[in-house]
Amino acid sequence: MDNSAALLAPEMADASVPGPFAVLACLAMAVFYVAILYSPTLIFRLPPPTSLNNFMIRRFVCAVVSSVASVFLTCCLLPIKTLRVWPLVFDSFGIRLDHLWLAVVFPVFLTSLLYGGSFVSNVLHLAGTWKEEKFVHLTLQGVMNGIHSNRANVMAWRNYVVAPLTEELVFRACMIPLLLCGGYKTYNIIFLSPIFFSLAHLNHFLELYYLQSYSFFKAAAIVGIQLGYTVIFGWYAAFLFIRSGNLLAPIVAHIFCNVMGLPVLASPRARGLTIIASVSGCVAFLWLLFPLTNPKLYNDRTDSCRCWQGYCYWK
Repeated sequence: MDNSAALLAPEMADASVPGPFAVLACLAMAVFYVAILYSPTLIFRLPPPTSLNNFMIRRFVCAVVSSVASVFLTCCLLPIKTLRVWPLVFDSFGIRLDHLWLAVVFPVFLTSLLYGGSFVSNVLHLAGTWKEEKFVHLTLQGVMNGIHSNRANVMAWRNYVVAPLTEELVFRACMIPLLLCGGYKTYNIIFLSPIFFSLAHLNHFLELYYLQSYSFFKAAAIVGIQLGYTVIFGWYAAFLFIRSGNLLAPIVAHIFCNVMGLPVLASPRARGLTIIASVSGCVAFLWLLFPLTNPKLYNDRTDSCRCWQGYCYWK
């Protein structure tokens, strides 16, 4: 427990959420986020989807319903006492219109540093495939063609729109304010809150094992790697949200990671060069992590900030 309650706005300074109750609420939101995905067939007895598009659209609707329910639950639990402090709710969710470009540029730049090896590997691949005089033109053309072809791709919508928006809204914007208001220390929240995020991915094991007939150990290995990656990203996303106080920061980082996939640490084409790029990017990431997430960059006033989570006071 810490002195987070002392950092509340004047209208909320004496209010809090019991710590264990905040944890139970987060657990309930994580379970509901996954369980509702199976409700169309198990509860509402709808016929099985006839195509991938229908299957994913059902899941999109379920994810949106789950997100709305989590937002409503969080609003009910947050210590809002009077209508005149309702604008604080949007701040607590990180839904803000100020400093938007900083909340996009700095998180994307920081995240891109972790993909130094991937960028070098891709550039070397493209340079070896296309003629030098057409390199830039064909690169831009490839990007535009990719955007055009993905407009109707349901999996692209899942990876780059629905999943980042709903997952960050539920697992960062809803859960972190509750845990902070519950009195838990910011560092504990950063390192422990991704547990809820990982729970939402355990259903992948059941789908691989039962629906796709993977062996137990193969399914466990695949999901184990996914869980490890989600925990690490969950640390980073929670850190971005608390430091910046803006929900857009973890969302754009989430989208960027989904676009890039797992970082390439070494490439057979130029193993030494990609290793150097990867290590250099990681060093630069660690060096710039705190300066580029300084709360002063994302808030005009750090002495009397409207945000009751206390991120403006976290040194």
